[in-house]
Amino acid sequence: MKYFYITDCPEIAIYVDHCGVDCIFIDLELLGKVERQGGRDTVISHHKVENISRVKDAVKNAEVLVRLNPLNPQSSVEIESALDQGADALMLPMFRSLEEIEWFCGRVNSRARIVPLVETIGAMNQLEQIVQLPDVSQIHIGLNDLHLDMELNFMFELMSNGTMDQMSAICRRAGIPFGIGGISTMEQGLVSGRLVLSAHARLGSEWVILSRSFHQLATSLSGLQSKINLPLELQKVNEAYAELMKRTDFEIEQDKQLLAEVVNEVASNQMAERNAS
Repeated sequence: MKYFYITDCPEIAIYVDHCGVDCIFIDLELLGKVERQGGRDTVISHHKVENISRVKDAVKNAEVLVRLNPLNPQSSVEIESALDQGADALMLPMFRSLEEIEWFCGRVNSRARIVPLVETIGAMNQLEQIVQLPDVSQIHIGLNDLHLDMELNFMFELMSNGTMDQMSAICRRAGIPFGIGGISTMEQGLVSGRLVLSAHARLGSEWVILSRSFHQLATSLSGLQSKINLPLELQKVNEAYAELMKRTDFEIEQDKQLLAEVVNEVASNQMAERNAS
């Protein structure tokens, strides 16, 4: 399993690169994000484009992926700025059509790897065509915005209702590597990190974004190290994943059923809370 770590702080990037993180995720997406989240307790980054080159110069092993804004009148400028700063890969969020990602591929013109972020119903419905595009190197499936677009109560319902099974199968058939959403540390989360990781192992997901519990909203290395022992937590994930990959078919099915039970309970509780408010 490979890990994406969200930061635009060079000193944190150096540290997490040394800890074995595979990709530094610089998040420039802001357009429409506050409105989409609807007051939910989600993290909105305020990263700066000029920090792309600083992070790129700082890390030795990890690649630098930049999530841009959804397509807008300034998209060409945003693409060029990220490329000029040395981005290895560019992620396009919130697209709804094959034509949008085709335009994006053409504008990037093989100067960086392209990672479509599939997080809308439109993108999901055209995934079969998207994975055939020659410039698409990998797919990431965004659970939070996709579950909102589908009007579900909880983002991990996508892992328990068969949606991720179908999307994963499309990627596997096309031979396109893919990742799914984010993950908490093994003992945290409304659904434990270990249980979410069990679905990644079953579906063939190759990477995951390390969520808030891995960075604690820290803006400095000292702040991060005071809040979490990152090498230890990554070791726990690695060990859990290694064990999950050894499961029998029966154990895989047990974990699948347990995930569905836990997710359904959380979804029911969240729906009840919203109805009561």
